[in-house]
Amino acid sequence: MIKKQLLLALLLLLLIPAVMLAGGLLFSLINPEIAAGHPNYTRNWHLLSQLKGLIMFGMFATVLALYLLGSFLVIRSKSQSSLWLLLAALGPLGFAILSVLNDRAPSESDRYSRFLCSMKWYLRISYELLCLYLVWELSWQIMILKRNLTIRYESITTGVSTAQIIATQNASSGMWAFGESLQVMFFIIILYLLRPILFNLIARLVSSKPLPATT
Repeated sequence: MIKKQLLLALLLLLLIPAVMLAGGLLFSLINPEIAAGHPNYTRNWHLLSQLKGLIMFGMFATVLALYLLGSFLVIRSKSQSSLWLLLAALGPLGFAILSVLNDRAPSESDRYSRFLCSMKWYLRISYELLCLYLVWELSWQIMILKRNLTIRYESITTGVSTAQIIATQNASSGMWAFGESLQVMFFIIILYLLRPILFNLIARLVSSKPLPATT
């Protein structure tokens, strides 16, 4: 069986996009200029501006808390020391290291942990380096696919050509590059977390298939 800590960590990390979307929506809905023409304009403008800042700060604080709690649960699922949580500061690379820690108390049905323990050290290093490359490349391709689908959806719903949308994005390329790098980091973390889950599920499905009858 898949450990509950690992499933809970996956759930917490999947909440990050929802939190960022909700925070960004609230941030965009608040316009300090609506205070214009009202008494105490200056005071109300500053209050609304502070509220926007608090929403943005709260969003990033919540995202950070979800990431750290998810990382902590991954460590707990492997019965490792909580000091490993310091590596979470390295972002997706640190999370990749946390995900490759040996499970000190694997369950009997944890085929992935047994698979890792069966490897020689040089094979394990080669395997993890290959996984890092594949996960990084797959995350990049997922981000590109998401970008293209988003552009196509925006073009259909707004009637603006894809060329115009791309030109608008290129005009603020720094902001878009930062956002896409965050997406790549998120996909890396999710893929690393899914790796043992999918391995165990596939191994369980394969082992449950009846053997062909012999004649």
